[in-house]
Amino acid sequence: MSREDEMLKERLKKLTELRKLKINPYPYSYDKKNNAAELQSKYAKLKPEEKTKDKVSVAGRLTSVRLMGKINFAHLQDESGKIQIVIQEDEIGKKETEFFSKFIDFGDIVGIKGTIFKTKRGELSILANEIELLTKSLLPLPEKWHGLQDKEERYRMRYVDLIMNPEIRKTFEIRTKIINAIREFLNNKGFIEVETPLMQPVYGGAEAKPFITHLNELDMNLYMSISPELYLKRLVIGGFEKVYTICKNFRNEGIDKSHNPEFTMLECYQAYADYNDMMKLFEEIYEYVMKKLGNGTEIEYQGQKLNFKKPWQKVPMLAGLKKLGIDTEKMSDKELLKKAKELNLDVNEKTPRGLVIAGISEELIEPKLIQPSHMIDHTRETTPLCKEKRENPDLIERSEPFICGMEAGNIYSEMNDPLVQRKLFEDQAKILKEKGVGHPYDKDFLNAIEYGMPPTGGLGLGIDRMVMILTNSPSIRDVIFFPFMKPELPAEHKEKVIEKEEERLEKREKNHKKKK
Repeated sequence: MSREDEMLKERLKKLTELRKLKINPYPYSYDKKNNAAELQSKYAKLKPEEKTKDKVSVAGRLTSVRLMGKINFAHLQDESGKIQIVIQEDEIGKKETEFFSKFIDFGDIVGIKGTIFKTKRGELSILANEIELLTKSLLPLPEKWHGLQDKEERYRMRYVDLIMNPEIRKTFEIRTKIINAIREFLNNKGFIEVETPLMQPVYGGAEAKPFITHLNELDMNLYMSISPELYLKRLVIGGFEKVYTICKNFRNEGIDKSHNPEFTMLECYQAYADYNDMMKLFEEIYEYVMKKLGNGTEIEYQGQKLNFKKPWQKVPMLAGLKKLGIDTEKMSDKELLKKAKELNLDVNEKTPRGLVIAGISEELIEPKLIQPSHMIDHTRETTPLCKEKRENPDLIERSEPFICGMEAGNIYSEMNDPLVQRKLFEDQAKILKEKGVGHPYDKDFLNAIEYGMPPTGGLGLGIDRMVMILTNSPSIRDVIFFPFMKPELPAEHKEKVIEKEEERLEKREKNHKKKK
């Protein structure tokens, strides 16, 4: 039997004994009036050994327990921070001290009432005069000094990660502040937040493999949203001139440090704007959020010093390649294909020229865009949802913002010509069919756009990647509470220990009823 199983068995025994003593190890509520951070701040100026008569009431998890006989120590951790608890027999009584020593373990959740003082060493503490067990913890927490170090285990058991590594909680608190700041900024700009369907009869708005589900009532397949774009544009057609949504997108594709199958996205659309306006808006969002977090326009991400001061540099796709000696305007299809294959790109003779160029750009230019930048004016084959560039119909008015070589969003001058849009959808469907990917286009959206969509600028911003950058987190899994993980093998020993204890308690309950 493992050490963890032994500790589980021991705690189950304590649980049984508590119930025999008619002590509920899982009471319904507790009158918590104070938190650790508030007390640490309020009494920071107390001198060592100084005592107060101020009565406080706290509740939280014990992250350390030191039993020393008539005086015992523990650290209580709540949402705000930690504070030391002192259980002294002369103060709380022999019965309560023995109860603490016998039944309370590292990891239990308790309620403490007592008075504030500072120890000889200057640690703010609560001298307990009342203790109540609020939750008996059955599984032991990781050792204090080693903690939960394995990253895979930390992602899988985020609940333990948050207990043992309070700094992780700060990342997610910042994430909430970031999302709140984005909303505040857009609301102040006159945008209206809306909701779009997450289950859709036809998926669209991006080139990605969808997750498929089934609606039993109508016996039809539905697709988890890969993008809210086409629904937001319907609202622009309907008369909403500034709309946005912060939503989940689902893409049945790769998993790596910047990709998770389920991720959070901001998408917003503004009537009578183009990609130049939306690039400015993108930069303003980052600047506003950084200001709200108390940062300037300069931060460090993974050892790279980044400057977000407006305006960000703009790198035209073809001009960027030309600087590297790849003059696409002078190269034949055959020459471009040869270059792409040298870079191990998945292309062939049937791959449209514009996609070959975009693939070469992705391989050679994008990783070098360390400072906040806009990769602009893509080849037209990269998306059917964007207007052609005014000076060059082979290109489109599209920007991909990059930070530290990582795509941070997407920006278009949106296509609003219904006839051109229909043809582009049809052309894309043919290309995808050749790849073996069936992608029916959204005919209802084509119907909607025929009623007339005003000139519109669109913007997509990856929330998870923004949080990564602004919290200096190396992986997207560090900024998602519950990132996707491979299934874990069942912990058979633990289940058996619990199962045996449940059987024993069940027999005990039956015997108790027979006696009655």
